[in-house]
Amino acid sequence: MPSILVIGFLSKYTSSPYALLYSSETRTSLKILENFIAPSNEAEVRNRIYEALKSSGKSCNFIGEFLQNWESKIKLAEKPMQQISHIQETPVKRLCRVHNSITVNGQFPGPTLEVRNGDSLVITAINKAQYNISLHWHGIKQMRNPWADGPEYITQCPIQPGGSYTYRFNIEEQEGTLWWHAHSRWLRATVYGALIIRPPLSSPHYPFPVLPKREITLLLGEWWDRNPMDVLALAQFTGAAPNVSDAFTINGQPGDLYRCSSQETLRFLVGAGEIVLLRVINSGLNQELFFGVANHKLTVVAADASYTKPFSTNVIMLGPGQTTDVLLTADQPPAHYYMAAHAYNSANAPFDNTTTTAILQYKGAPCVTTLQGKSQTQRAIPAQLPGFNDTATAAAFTAQMRSPSKVEVPVELDEDLFFTVGLGLFNCPTPNTQRCQGPNGTRFTASINNVSFVFPRINSIMQAYYQGTPAGVFTTDFPPVPPTPFDYTGNVSRGLWQPTRGTKAYKLKYKSKVQIILQDTSIVTTENHPMHLHGYEFYVVGTGVGNFNPSKDTASFNLVDPPRRNTIGTPPGGWVAIRFVADNPGVWLMHCHIDAHIFWGLAMVFLVENGEGHLQSVQSPPLDLPRC
Repeated sequence: MPSILVIGFLSKYTSSPYALLYSSETRTSLKILENFIAPSNEAEVRNRIYEALKSSGKSCNFIGEFLQNWESKIKLAEKPMQQISHIQETPVKRLCRVHNSITVNGQFPGPTLEVRNGDSLVITAINKAQYNISLHWHGIKQMRNPWADGPEYITQCPIQPGGSYTYRFNIEEQEGTLWWHAHSRWLRATVYGALIIRPPLSSPHYPFPVLPKREITLLLGEWWDRNPMDVLALAQFTGAAPNVSDAFTINGQPGDLYRCSSQETLRFLVGAGEIVLLRVINSGLNQELFFGVANHKLTVVAADASYTKPFSTNVIMLGPGQTTDVLLTADQPPAHYYMAAHAYNSANAPFDNTTTTAILQYKGAPCVTTLQGKSQTQRAIPAQLPGFNDTATAAAFTAQMRSPSKVEVPVELDEDLFFTVGLGLFNCPTPNTQRCQGPNGTRFTASINNVSFVFPRINSIMQAYYQGTPAGVFTTDFPPVPPTPFDYTGNVSRGLWQPTRGTKAYKLKYKSKVQIILQDTSIVTTENHPMHLHGYEFYVVGTGVGNFNPSKDTASFNLVDPPRRNTIGTPPGGWVAIRFVADNPGVWLMHCHIDAHIFWGLAMVFLVENGEGHLQSVQSPPLDLPRC
């Protein structure tokens, strides 16, 4: 970021843009400028400015206002309509150690894209890293334009080291909080950022009961104290579950409950009585998360860039890939309040049981030294989060989601699909070898309808379909129902634990009305699987515990005001029903957004056929589409 932005900002507190450089505070100002210019990561810049001002004796309120105005100055300088994204190695220090992490433009997390409904984006990704990579714009519908969707070997071949690709797409009838991330193996552990879609200038206000004075975007992530690609490679070799993360993060920072992290704990300044819009994104790889703010109620107003009927809650739960917008009223006594997130663990499996924090700081509150600091004039008030395995709270939160008013839900169905989703085990010819470190000498796998998805390598599915050369890449015989019905949430016979492998697509006719029942299974363990459908939003019309019973459960479906989502969790040991109209031609991936499950095979693709004419058909591929 150019230093002129800092000088221009400092002029807010002085009579001249250069006054601080020649006043009695010259040393402090130079330290601020030096610390500002050195790192390219915005979060690190923010914290270095904070430390410089704190060491100079500035008050908490001065520091908070300084940072708040600096952030707004940065946003005014951003030009999200056309971006060049350099994917590169960047030294990132967390938990006392420096790792060469893959980042975009040297930032971790990556840059926030702020656009409006109706905008067109042109983003050139230049791969300077050592890995193949692709970028996905999570939740963007990409109408007739699968070429910009991003999942490697599904809609494009990855961008190879030294290569580039320009993503061109439009924002069409979408508003709210989405995000972008790498869609190549585990690179999204550090390659991700927010994508904020504001209302169009013709109607710029939010349809909220009250309007926020300011907005705060919170990216909840996971951090490994090693190269995440090495963690994945080890799991792929051994067949065991990958090691869990070493920390959770908020905007890339673990918070002051972790070693070597207290100085970088993020602080967000609010005034008494202010209403704040929190845009919360679970950008973690493998973990559902509970999130809350100490002593504050949260009013949910949107999820996955779709407005909801407002409701109040103490805590929210987000699966990987999901976003939730909440309004917070600063109605507590001036103090420091933790914003915190920790795991919701719905499976019988190891998990990261740590807690990440940031601080909501009221104007007028005394300065606080974090828990690992030497002096403790005041501690931040802790947030009360549910227990790690509190499925009742998670389910109750999800059940409150509704659209703001009546919506058009498909009633007469053309496709009634039943998908079992869950884990499995591959038996090994020689158990308990180095390659068979899963339960009882097996290898972990996962599947939908007993098909464990295999990503192709010689071409992407979309390119092969468009070119009319599917042979050796994919087939179109994905089963619409489980090949063998069974007691999905009961005691499943071991003969059903091993799926078949395949790269199978399911064909949908253009504008067909589709229902999918996503049924969790008890194979290995029941679990909340956050299922994400590319290229579409869908209505969540029903959910329940146990095996889906069409003669009984369908009668309870909400066909009036169900929530609209792009990612929805299957209740552990239960089912969820979604409906949508297949009006977006192309190849679209559906998968569990727990990345450990994707590489095990918990995925499939829909092949939505063209309709009639140009406006109902897939666009021609761009000339710079990467080759495999």
